[in-house]
Amino acid sequence: MIVQSMYKNGLILTAFALATTGSVALIQTITAERIAEQEQQNLVKQLNQVLPQSNYDNVLYKDCVLSNATELGPKGPHMIYRAKMNNQPTALLIRHITPRGYSGNIDILTAVMRDGSISGVRITRHEETPGLGDKVELAKSDWVTTFNGLTVNTKDDANFAVKKDGGQFDQFTGATITPRAVVDSVKEATWYAIQHFDELFEADNACGATL
Repeated sequence: MIVQSMYKNGLILTAFALATTGSVALIQTITAERIAEQEQQNLVKQLNQVLPQSNYDNVLYKDCVLSNATELGPKGPHMIYRAKMNNQPTALLIRHITPRGYSGNIDILTAVMRDGSISGVRITRHEETPGLGDKVELAKSDWVTTFNGLTVNTKDDANFAVKKDGGQFDQFTGATITPRAVVDSVKEATWYAIQHFDELFEADNACGATL
């Protein structure tokens, strides 16, 4: 009787373990799919913030190249999405990083049109001081929109600097380091895009089939 009872209990525990493992695996699969879908939606939303959908007809997150260019900052390779209209290049959407923020790295997304003008800039991650450096974030102020429509004319374009350094961009009261870092990074990324525009579009796609 004892042996039979132990055998029965063992079967029950085994069945319970299998059922639990299966449930956990199923939940992880469902959760992973939802997380991936949410990340994709967030990415599309970010890309559309810097480049209106009227400027492209391909699937941006499926058409990109990778770059370790020093102009784009540390922690490469950096993702560069390629916008097309009727299969013709229209813009590059560049992820770049400046390590010169007051509190560390600032992640930036900049869209550069074929004519060299900036379509839009967004700060995608930062750890700047609330109420001071965080004004680079659109949710805190419209400062980042002052890049719209501008272009970088030379590698060392003097206009692409904060006013304290003789440029055209406002600095923040009590926080010059953060806007200076962002302006410098956008300048470098934009100049890189202008200089390598055709080359980047000719490179192999790193995000799946070109659409």
